[in-house]
Amino acid sequence: MKLAMVGFGQAGGKIVDKFIEYDRRTGGEAVRSAVAVNTAKADLAGLDYVPEENQVLIGQSRVKGHGVGADNELGAEITEEDIDEVQGAVDNVPIHDIDAFLIVAGMGGGTGSGGAPVLAKYLKRIYTEPVYGLGVLPGRDEGGIYTLNAARSFQTFVREVDNLLVFDNDAWREAGESVGSGYDRINEEIVRRFGILFGAGEVSGDDEVGESVVDSSEIINTLDTGGVSTIGYAEESVENPSGGLLSRFKSNGTEEVDSTHATNRITSLVRKAALGRLTLPCEIDSAERSLLVASGPPEYLNRKGVEKGRKWLENQTGSMEVRGGDYPVGGAEQVAGVVLLSGVSQVPRVEELQEVAVETQDNIDEIRSQSDESTTDLIEDEDGELDPLF
Repeated sequence: MKLAMVGFGQAGGKIVDKFIEYDRRTGGEAVRSAVAVNTAKADLAGLDYVPEENQVLIGQSRVKGHGVGADNELGAEITEEDIDEVQGAVDNVPIHDIDAFLIVAGMGGGTGSGGAPVLAKYLKRIYTEPVYGLGVLPGRDEGGIYTLNAARSFQTFVREVDNLLVFDNDAWREAGESVGSGYDRINEEIVRRFGILFGAGEVSGDDEVGESVVDSSEIINTLDTGGVSTIGYAEESVENPSGGLLSRFKSNGTEEVDSTHATNRITSLVRKAALGRLTLPCEIDSAERSLLVASGPPEYLNRKGVEKGRKWLENQTGSMEVRGGDYPVGGAEQVAGVVLLSGVSQVPRVEELQEVAVETQDNIDEIRSQSDESTTDLIEDEDGELDPLF
């Protein structure tokens, strides 16, 4: 699947940067164009792979390149005002060569959570290609204001995109991890999952072609539910001892893999991916549609394993709309299973996010009211002996 990616805000820009690095490392071609948009000059300076001519600094007249300070209302306003500058970079996107737009943003900050929904609304008005969002939820320990930002942005972003793919930082944070290393590892997790999904079906040169190819139309049809989507992932090493029970060598010296073992491995990975740690934990039987991709060295993939995995996924989700295929990657050291669950509706984390956000909003309003009263009491001249300056 060929994508035009727009990283909005600090988190969004870093993730898009990581997508480009992943493409180069794996020989993928999913990212056909990349743009980074920010209100903070320093955040753009930290990008290594997004071309400098596609780095857009907005809001200079209002925030002077220093960011919006986690104020996502201001982030939305600035994006509306400077949308022509963003469009100038998007104009360089080879529209004839892409299947969809993907807007990536952290939903707890100010620039991304405020600006990404504005850009989505704008792109959908101009282009016929689908516009998807990849939103990253903040952790519970990041504070009430970030939770409030995320809840408000989530509600708006879902409405403006054709589908919102969600990654919940809280489900992936590890104890004792520094902020920097934590985000680097999480970004790698994001890119690995989405990279395999979007890379499936792309073939160039002498690449192997899958037995049952997943192409962009199947991904688009799966995401056509709208709403919210989540991704599961599982992998397993493919190294087997030479001459072992699970594999043997052909007369020409290449390895032949036992087909029954390959089938069982794929179905096992599909189960682990769907029932393990999803990018956004949810009840999988609430998914409207789903799609699976088995990835790895071609000799370890087979149609029977994919079909058994699809059948299992149909039973688990209660939906007949389950697509699937394989994505051969020569030289890979793992076989991986990726499961996309689209249109999920039973998501405890989102319900909790909204509850905490409402409580935070009420607390902010109450504190603000008390602060106004305290200030009035402090400066009030009860005897009326002082005249104000003006």
